Amino acid sequence: MLEAPQSFIVRQECEKAASQNGFRRILGEEAGWAAFGSTTAHGTIYLAAKGAQGPWFLALDHAGVIEELNLPAGAVSGPGRARFAFDDLGALYAVLRRVYELGVSLPDAPLREFELRVATLPRMTEAERLVVQRVGQDIFRQRLMDYWQGRCPLTGISDPALLRASHIIPWSECESDVERLDVHNGLLLSALWDAAFDRALVTFNDQGTPEFSLALTERARSELRWTSPISLTDEHRKRLVRHRERTHGQVEKASRHM
Repeated sequence: MLEAPQSFIVRQECEKAASQNGFRRILGEEAGWAAFGSTTAHGTIYLAAKGAQGPWFLALDHAGVIEELNLPAGAVSGPGRARFAFDDLGALYAVLRRVYELGVSLPDAPLREFELRVATLPRMTEAERLVVQRVGQDIFRQRLMDYWQGRCPLTGISDPALLRASHIIPWSECESDVERLDVHNGLLLSALWDAAFDRALVTFNDQGTPEFSLALTERARSELRWTSPISLTDEHRKRLVRHRERTHGQVEKASRHM
């Protein structure tokens, strides 16, 4: 079914697709599958084709990326944990871009980057610890930008200056750096939504629909416009349970003053 070994045209198209989407390390070819890696994204990708006109095939070994993609499996054998088929290169490119965004944002990648960048930084004083924290928060923001594809999932706003990296469980309450840097512990929200979320004036149910605290005025609610629910994973949902408890506390507080 696969072209093996790959012809010059198929090999060139595979290398081009991988390189343009962040996987520039050529790792070799076996049984028609060309393997590629990245210095920034975790995992190996494998590309193959039936011929120069397609169809094209992608194999992945990163379980987290596979789960997030939620694509139907292709009927082809090969390397990795899962394989997918595409009729044309355009469809393959679109998925490869998302594979890279997930590869650099899922928990193991930002944690490795953080540990590398702070390995030689002192942490004896409060000022030194704040420097380490800022490094982590910068990495967290960038990885949320990758994960949410540079836009607020509620409003569609994509201006970086208006986007905030919102922790679900606050940085100071996380039990480890793994939790602090996990993109499933964060949402990329526009500034007004971030302010409301940070103060537990709004939260989200398991379907990603906003739930507002009674402490919010009607005017404030009307300004918190949104176009669609947030797409959540189970990892997001289990953390939002704690956030909803904070928001419900705001409801009880508001009720006592009514």
